[in-house]
Amino acid sequence: METTSQSPLNLEKIVPEAEDFLPLNGTDYVELFVGNAKQSAHFYKTAFGFQSEAYAGLETGEKDRTSYVLRQGKIRLVLTTPMTAESPINEHIRKHGDGVKVVALWVDDATKSWEETTKRGAKSFMEPETIEDAHGKVVRSGIHTYGETVHIFIERKNYNGIFLPGYKKWESHYNPESVGLKYIDHMVGNVGWGQMNTWVDFYARVMGFAQLISFDDKDISTEYTALMSKVMSNGNGRIKFPINEPAEGKKKSQIEEYIDFYDGAGVQHIAVATDNIIETVTALVKRGVEFLYVPSTYYDTVLDRVGEIDEDLEPLKELGILIDRDDEGYLLQIFTKPVVDRPTMFFEIIQRKGAQSFGKGNFKALFEAIEREQESRGTL
Repeated sequence: METTSQSPLNLEKIVPEAEDFLPLNGTDYVELFVGNAKQSAHFYKTAFGFQSEAYAGLETGEKDRTSYVLRQGKIRLVLTTPMTAESPINEHIRKHGDGVKVVALWVDDATKSWEETTKRGAKSFMEPETIEDAHGKVVRSGIHTYGETVHIFIERKNYNGIFLPGYKKWESHYNPESVGLKYIDHMVGNVGWGQMNTWVDFYARVMGFAQLISFDDKDISTEYTALMSKVMSNGNGRIKFPINEPAEGKKKSQIEEYIDFYDGAGVQHIAVATDNIIETVTALVKRGVEFLYVPSTYYDTVLDRVGEIDEDLEPLKELGILIDRDDEGYLLQIFTKPVVDRPTMFFEIIQRKGAQSFGKGNFKALFEAIEREQESRGTL
């Protein structure tokens, strides 16, 4: 079975401060708890080009939940819906709406991963267990993180099935073409006032991550709102988790809006990589995906700031794609509007042309775009 390790441009670039007691091979899957998995799966296939992979439900012996597994490149989404009124998943959806519950990490040893993290202070979510079927066995374990988000460690070196034991291949006659999404570049968590450093310390102490970048309210602010952020990465750079918290501003920031409507900390957005952002975003727009609006004036001076790029500026301007540069190259990025009814979870599409950073030069334009959306919702 193909694994789901990411392939950033510079995998050899090791984060020197990160410890290696918790080797992580990549993101195995991201599981969302949703109100209607069947319809959500249709959306992610139609709008984002994901392909049918696996299914679990009543037909496979699951009595309390139904899950659809979708795949594109090395990205795997699991969409899960409760099947009974008593299911605890219902409470999660009632409180948070549709959102990320599990960020599963692919490891060589799920038992050791659980032991190393829990002895460093992580709260156990799932003790190591082995599940198996005719295709082999998988060992998994898990820990709690911010809010109700959890990490599940997946050890699948002895498994050759479609996804996990308990799932069957999902045969579908409807499989729209991929839009060119390759892997998860990073995943951003929003936490409450004064909680950023708590979770930065958690990822450093419990999981051996190192801090790559720090942004304060001077870096990420507009006339009205501000936030602070620190980016944590594991040693091989395949897992990157920026952690955001609100900062004082004249009006309510996007982080405060998220926490109000999600009712707590959670995953704000999933950044997915492409090798051709113009083609990818053009396809997404045609399929109905909505993106934040960037004023055309942004492009009047952007090349003065970032220098020469390979792409023609006009299609980037037409699509609203942002550009930024660091010491190692440049990147192209764009952000969807929320993909759920509450103003919570969204996606970032990113193409890295050498850059290892996160678009600091675009923060002001991005936040002003988000503020326009907040104003339309009456939540600014």
